[in-house]
Amino acid sequence: MSDAGGPGDSGELAGFLPYQLSVASNAVSALIAERYRKRFGLRIAEWRVMAVLGDAESLGGSLTQRELTAATVMDKVAVNRAVKVLEERGLVARAPNPEDGRSHLLVLTGEGRGIHGEVMPLARATEADLLAGLAPEEEAMLRRLLAGLRHRAASLAGSKQEGPEQG
Repeated sequence: MSDAGGPGDSGELAGFLPYQLSVASNAVSALIAERYRKRFGLRIAEWRVMAVLGDAESLGGSLTQRELTAATVMDKVAVNRAVKVLEERGLVARAPNPEDGRSHLLVLTGEGRGIHGEVMPLARATEADLLAGLAPEEEAMLRRLLAGLRHRAASLAGSKQEGPEQG
């Protein structure tokens, strides 16, 4: 018996869009994870935390752990674990939050910024490898379609939370 969605599988699951998106995401994540693990000793969650913190810093800001959880679109437990590992490695530090004494701001350390500076070119190279088989207009269309799906899913999730009369 073969795995659903494997080569030659014509089952109903193989054509189910959420399944296809999940399988594609897992394949891309596995590729990225292997490259970052080999070069930097980072897992996916750790790399994502560093990437988001680096982006925030490049815009002149820093993030609380709650903001980081929202920005990474990861579970708060996964973010907490990743931050703890990055802190232990000296790549992320906590700074007092002047707006809220109960929380801290997370920032990349000097070493963390150095690795971030190396990670992003590798991320872009991986992206280029993945998109190499697409024509520029196909890549643009893929990006538009993915953005549209994200927007539609968020919209549908929001309308479900508002109640059936809002739908």
